[in-house]
Formats: sequence, C-alpha cells, structure tokens
Amino acid sequence: MLLYDSPSPAPNPRRVRIFAAEKGIDLPSKEVSIPKREQKSPEFTAKNPRGQTPILELDDGTVIAESVAIMRYLEAQHPEPPMFGTNALEIAQIEMWSRRVEMILMSTAGAVWVHTHAFTSALPGRNTDWGEANRPRAFAAMRFFDQSLAEREFLAGDTYSAADILLLTTVDFANFIGLEMPEECSALRAWHERVSARPSAKA
Repeated sequence: MLLYDSPSPAPNPRRVRIFAAEKGIDLPSKEVSIPKREQKSPEFTAKNPRGQTPILELDDGTVIAESVAIMRYLEAQHPEPPMFGTNALEIAQIEMWSRRVEMILMSTAGAVWVHTHAFTSALPGRNTDWGEANRPRAFAAMRFFDQSLAEREFLAGDTYSAADILLLTTVDFANFIGLEMPEECSALRAWHERVSARPSAKA
C-alpha cells in the first residue's frame, strides 16, 4: 500500500495518519504538495480525478479516495482496536457523530477556507460573501459540539473513535484558517486538550 499524503494543516490526510497511528499501522507514504498544486497534476488526477488528497493505492493498483473510506478499509484490515464500533448501537452513534462533524462544522469551515482565505480566494469561482456568511455558522457548530461534550469524555461514546479524529482535525484546521474556538466552549476545549495529548495526534 502507498498513502498519497499532504502535511498539516490539510485535515483529511491527517485523519488517516491519526487513524493509522491509533491502529499501529505503518503506512508507507508519498507527499503530495498542495501549495505546489501537485494534487492537480495529470499524474495524480489519473489516480483521483477529484484532484484531492489523501488516496490509498493498493498493491494491485486499486485506488481508494476519500479519507473516511480509507479509514474504513484500514479498519476492515486491522479491526483492533475498533474505531468504528463493535455493535449496532456503537456503529450508528459513531456514524451519526461523524456525519455531524462533516455536515455542521467541516462544511462551514471549508466554505470559509475556500472563499475567504488568501491561499484559495483568488481562484476562479470564489464568493467572498458566501465564505463570510459561513463564519458565524462555524462558530455555532463549535458551540453545538461544546454542548454535546458537556458530560462525556469522547464524542460518540465511552471510547476514542473515528468521530473524535474527524472533530479533532476539523477543529485544528478551523483554528488554522482563523476560526478560533469561542472562549465559552469550555467542554470542547477540555475535550480538545485530552485528545490532542494522545500520541497519535502528532501524526
């Protein structure tokens, strides 16, 4: 296997690195530079027409794109420790919270990034007003997760899971683009300190 990776602050490749670290999987990788737009090269888009990282290329040439799909593949290959749940309720809860991270926070932070950040806002098809409109929505999403974490250690249950990985990488990416966690989000901040202290968070 070969992981086509991009370094932080890119959140989606980092998801896979953290997941692999939690599993103890040594993933050979090749860096794809986003600032150099290597992900848009003909060589890369032949593997992933969307021109995005990460992708996982298997030994037979099969390519798996999208970070959560890669994580699912690795989970099936290396089921311990389980990161997507072991029974119907755990699986559903982790899926629910993962979807909420994607739909509520990642989508709004992504809009701010694409439409307002200096690195991307000059590209064709950008709409600064739409990006700015998503800024308060991103803060509202953080407050939602703060309330959700008020009485629990982890996002989707009693143990650290894929949902926590998605939220960690999204919160860190939001901070990078200027969406700092609201001061009053004490539960979210405490959770962030806990999960950031895990060795895998450095992946």
